[in-house]
Amino acid sequence: MFRFFASRLLQSLLALLVIITATFFMLRFVPGGPFTAEKAVTPEILRNLEAHYGLDKPLWHQYVDYLGSLLRGDFGPSFKYPNRTVNEILADKLPVSIELGALSLVVALLIGLPLGTLAAIRRNTWIDYCASSFGMMGISIPTFVVGPLLVLAFAIHVGWFNASGWYTLSDRVLPCLVLGIAYAAPIARLTRGGMLEVLHQDFIRTARAKGATELRVVFKHSLRGGLLPVVSFLGPAIAGILTGSFVIETIFQIPGLGREFVNSAFNRDYTLVLGTVILYAGLIMSLNLAADLTQAWMNPKVRLEG
Repeated sequence: MFRFFASRLLQSLLALLVIITATFFMLRFVPGGPFTAEKAVTPEILRNLEAHYGLDKPLWHQYVDYLGSLLRGDFGPSFKYPNRTVNEILADKLPVSIELGALSLVVALLIGLPLGTLAAIRRNTWIDYCASSFGMMGISIPTFVVGPLLVLAFAIHVGWFNASGWYTLSDRVLPCLVLGIAYAAPIARLTRGGMLEVLHQDFIRTARAKGATELRVVFKHSLRGGLLPVVSFLGPAIAGILTGSFVIETIFQIPGLGREFVNSAFNRDYTLVLGTVILYAGLIMSLNLAADLTQAWMNPKVRLEG
């Protein structure tokens, strides 16, 4: 197990270094800069600004300096927010995105797992057909379509919720529902497929022959093996909920990290873009690693193949 963990960790660290390097140089090669959108300044002031932020140094020197700062846990100063560091901005915005992602994941699991399990148990019935239709629609229709439709229906016409904001508990309902449904659909499909595969195994037939009730067969004998595809999906899914929330945060005007990432890209705030990308990449890799370890614990064959 330790060898499996060490191998996955090394792969993640190498991938993270590649992401940091590619993002750093792509930002520098994009036309414009963090001060081009400002009102016209004299060349002397522009040189002083670049010297203050170290942009007057050779590109390789800036890259080495940035890696050194990262090793100390410092993402650097923000170019667009005076007297604020990227660390402070990330610490301020990340909790909002985590809350949105956590609530959306709960919605996705509460909808997807029971729906997929029921579809597998009641195969080729109206329950199965409804679950399959929900899964297909949830995967096919993007969140930037579902979000405005729910706002139009429940915020504007009915008036049950606010159209935007993140102030009260009711403000959490629509964005978490939209983001949760997007991931409940694949979870339901994966649960159905995994459960169907397990329910046709010999040990399930043996359990039924011994007189085990259907609930015992499902929850004690089938669920652990049937959820293996879901567990392997949850790592990327949780990361996708966190990193893909910028669409929801923009639609509902939520002051989270995803919305800040969009603004920083428009503002050419090099350090904030880099800090957000590194944070997102680290989250994705950490969650994928956790999913791999969980899957290896549930299925020893994974450890041998890894």
